[in-house]
Amino acid sequence: MPHVVSVTRMLSLSLWIASSAATTTIAAEPVLPVAPVRDVVQVLHGVTVHDPYRYLENIRDPQVQSWMRAQGDATRQTLDRIDLRDQLFKRIEALSAAAGDSIGSVVRMPGDRVYYLKRPQGHKQYKLMMRIGLAGAEKVLVDPEKEARRTGVPHAVNYFVPSWDGRHVAYGMSAAGSEDASLHILDSSTGKSVGAPIPRVHEALVSWLPDSKSFTYNQLKPLKRGQPEFETYLDSRVMWLKVGHPASSAVPVFGPTVTRELGLARLDVGSLIFSPDSQWMLARTSDTTLPEGLLFVARAADLGKPRVGWKKIADYADKITGLALRADDLYLMTYTNAPRQHVLKIDLKQPQLALARVVATPPENAVLEDFSLNRDDLMASIREGTAIGVRRYAPGDVTGQALAMPFAGAASIHDDPAHAYKDILYSLSGWTQLPKTFVFDGNNSVDAGLRALSVMAAPTDIDIVELKAPSHDGTLIPMTVLHRKGIKLDGSNPTLIEGYGAYGFSETAHFSPSAMLWLEQGGVLAYANVRGSGVYGNDWYKAGFKTTKPNTWKDGIACAQYLIAQGYASPATLGVIGGSAGGIFVGRSVTAAPELFAAAIFSVGMMDTIRSEESANGITNVSEFGSIKDPAEFAALLEMSTYHNVKDGTAYPAVLLVHGMNDPRVDVWESAKAAARLQAASSSGKPVLLRLDLQAGHGMGSTAAQRYAETADIYSFLLWQMGRAHIRPR
Repeated sequence: MPHVVSVTRMLSLSLWIASSAATTTIAAEPVLPVAPVRDVVQVLHGVTVHDPYRYLENIRDPQVQSWMRAQGDATRQTLDRIDLRDQLFKRIEALSAAAGDSIGSVVRMPGDRVYYLKRPQGHKQYKLMMRIGLAGAEKVLVDPEKEARRTGVPHAVNYFVPSWDGRHVAYGMSAAGSEDASLHILDSSTGKSVGAPIPRVHEALVSWLPDSKSFTYNQLKPLKRGQPEFETYLDSRVMWLKVGHPASSAVPVFGPTVTRELGLARLDVGSLIFSPDSQWMLARTSDTTLPEGLLFVARAADLGKPRVGWKKIADYADKITGLALRADDLYLMTYTNAPRQHVLKIDLKQPQLALARVVATPPENAVLEDFSLNRDDLMASIREGTAIGVRRYAPGDVTGQALAMPFAGAASIHDDPAHAYKDILYSLSGWTQLPKTFVFDGNNSVDAGLRALSVMAAPTDIDIVELKAPSHDGTLIPMTVLHRKGIKLDGSNPTLIEGYGAYGFSETAHFSPSAMLWLEQGGVLAYANVRGSGVYGNDWYKAGFKTTKPNTWKDGIACAQYLIAQGYASPATLGVIGGSAGGIFVGRSVTAAPELFAAAIFSVGMMDTIRSEESANGITNVSEFGSIKDPAEFAALLEMSTYHNVKDGTAYPAVLLVHGMNDPRVDVWESAKAAARLQAASSSGKPVLLRLDLQAGHGMGSTAAQRYAETADIYSFLLWQMGRAHIRPR
């Protein structure tokens, strides 16, 4: 799930990375422990709801820990016996190394400073880097591997925000995949920390004031003993602190318990936004999941005064999804009266949304997905299917001009938050094209030199096929299919459908060494942009949202049926995978049409939508999925809950559930409950397996080795169930 994080729940277990798989025909396999049924019955809005494994939600309970440990141990033993598993691990490791260094989160700041995260080839984790000039020498600012060696626990840099003058960098670091980040301030010249880490600053809601001498940050409150986990994100505060001063001297300046006169809700998680060329400051809120929220403006010079003259610009109903501040101008991205989004501009000397004028629109049938400002122009990311291009909007040019891309793929414009540059820095990646970073100087795109040249050549033997599958109501669902050239469409190909379908997030062109590994095995990959994604804009997203959510998995089923009908796969060779909120996509596809699939991967999946609202992160996702407190939304949540739609005596496909024990976005008990229910209900004799990693969370912060191991486990499990791999004898 996007954006959100919560408090780490570390267990008193020794380190183990485990997976669980039983087998259909092999005798003397590790025995999976049976979870006893202890049914809890509730009547919600007149509906009787059974919850036979609710006790598994208490992952601190020693009996629950014992059951999960045994599940994991049995899984590990089984996966390690699949004959292809070790070979796949070595191959994904080699492919990833050949693809070269991995780079992300590039930010350009004044003074020709470039900051970015980089995982050099052969290293475990991303490091925070800086260079002066794109051709300058790299300097390592933060290396989380040092902390990992000191503690024995993986660490990761979650975010970073450089000061305008370059003297300091604020960054968040967390352990064991928890995303429970503490805020650190680094002196860039000495490499030393300034002050002690500030706890519970989970997200990059950190802003430097224009003079770079102080900063603001959003801090979660400490939970008191006995408080429910759903209190985690309620009543957060924006704090203001001068560099070098202790955190105890920080001043609360915004939030539900601070600026009470603004009428903020308890879940309004706030941040302040400054620009070095502007006299204004903005206050923005969200529920941490959806970008829409409240928006206020005041003079930056008034920060810290007894009463700040905040003026309200926008409410939730105004559907603001992005913004940028430059001098007296505020740019707002919204889907109000524009389902594929457009950008508005208002003068903050008259901060009224009614006075806003449109400054950027997407081409027909395209989606304006994001935007940023440079010195002169507005730059926008424009989506057309799985491709994303860059479009430049000069002042007065509402329709803009497309930049010629070096190759077909998806571009990502890198941040220039001080609007210091005339040229444009962006990265580009394609289904068969390795990622590269380019500078567009107004005429041409040239390699920026941030990435070492890869030793891997772009593969030329892969077909990329764009298909549209008719869904249950006749709607055509776009699907991108990758396979090696010349395959036979006789239903024998190991085929994997991937989908998500939530928050408006879309399947997008990208290069993946893991995808290359699957294609090397003769496999077919199908990326489905089911409803709930944003591939066609807001209307497509809202067609798989709350009470319309069934379209998400019905579209997935339609895609599966289409692939079988076209000869790409058969029910004996078709798999389906989804993660996080995509757990609804994969889980309900499997429970609604189990006969279509040989195997399924539920990765950190949302499995129990009735109970997830009680978790720390669950309350932040009510805006996306609904609340059990609302009768109509409760009915929708019950229908989208995989756990509650498992039926006894049904021949389910093989299932591998993958989860990190420190997951702050989807609690690990959701996978545990789904595993227990499927193991008890399935009549197929196929394995239902629970893979657990104590040193991981939702996937963010996992080391390279953890990712390679997970890929090898998933692919070997799928190929085993599709008849392409076998269990080695003991």
